[in-house]
Amino acid sequence: MKEKIIEIDAQNRSLGRVATEVVKILTGKDNPNYQPNVLGLNNNFKIKILNIDKAKFTGKKLDEKIYYRSSGYLGSVKQKSLKEMYQENPQKLFLKILKGMLPKNNLRDQLLKKVIFS
Repeated sequence: MKEKIIEIDAQNRSLGRVATEVVKILTGKDNPNYQPNVLGLNNNFKIKILNIDKAKFTGKKLDEKIYYRSSGYLGSVKQKSLKEMYQENPQKLFLKILKGMLPKNNLRDQLLKKVIFS
């Protein structure tokens, strides 16, 4: 069976709004036969995100929102602003946003593989 490609344009839209739309489709919550423990009844689809580098941000998020990461060792906390992460790699940032919105279970990695960028 041929894979269905769902295209979502992110141009001039907030990244969070686009991400919630993508998560809703990925988890199958737009399907009347939704089951939280099943990947989806129609599993033959990919979501293609267009113009992710032309998305917009509201308020002062670009300068004030900070992402932290740590290796677990003392003094190893590193931080980056949203602006730095967006300029380096908008696709990686969008996947990080999606990963935070999806359920924390074994299906998350399988769902993230369904997202492609143009």
